Amino acid sequence: MTIDIFVPMKTNKKHPYIKRFIYFSIGLIVLALLLNFVIMPLYVYSPEVMVPKVTGMLLNDGIQLLEDSNLTPIVGDTSYDSRYPEGTIIIQKPPAGETVKEGRRIYLIYSGGSASVLVPKLRGKSLVDARFTMDRLGLKIGAVSEVPSSNPKNTIIEQQYEEGTRLKKGHIVAITVSAGPSEGTIPVPDLIGRALSEAEKVLKDAGLKVGKINYQPSFSVLPNTIIDQYPSQGLKLNNGDAVDLFVTRNVEINDEIVE
Repeated sequence: MTIDIFVPMKTNKKHPYIKRFIYFSIGLIVLALLLNFVIMPLYVYSPEVMVPKVTGMLLNDGIQLLEDSNLTPIVGDTSYDSRYPEGTIIIQKPPAGETVKEGRRIYLIYSGGSASVLVPKLRGKSLVDARFTMDRLGLKIGAVSEVPSSNPKNTIIEQQYEEGTRLKKGHIVAITVSAGPSEGTIPVPDLIGRALSEAEKVLKDAGLKVGKINYQPSFSVLPNTIIDQYPSQGLKLNNGDAVDLFVTRNVEINDEIVE
């Protein structure tokens, strides 16, 4: 009688994992090749164009030319330079003639013309000081008008452009200066010796008015009598100007002691 004995065979449990690792590695290699030689070239590829020359052109014209060339103009800073007309493109990056991909940004710097400055405060300055200040800033005093005023003669009372206005260097600014107080046309009447009420009427009828009243005690003159005036008789004033009066008042006991 024969007895068969079954002996199980040893299996390599690691074999399936090795095969999977090999397949995974091959997949990664294939994917890398596809990305490098197929997908990425398709993604990054775009037609190339030559950058046109826009320096020397007006800004709007240069922008239009770049956009027509499928490029993206980016306007940068303004450079103040009197050698180039205002609004003219003076720098472009990348420069003309360079080959770039469509949609590339082209940076532009354009001229702002002559440099600009802020108008200083001229009111209250003398004409000499104003000229010095304006010359230092590169501005010029233009037409000078004179008008009568209570300000000292040759003092600036008006300026064409307000303080802080931005102007190009070399710009001309007109000003108005004081010609000093003007002599009026109304002669000051003689008020000395008149009563205060009468003096007020005389001044009103002449187109003038009572100014400051200074009361002073007097033993010899009736109260409310004009004993002095300023301006004095004969000087000429303008309509509405005032005349100061010195008027007597009743004498008090304390005034008698002082006198």
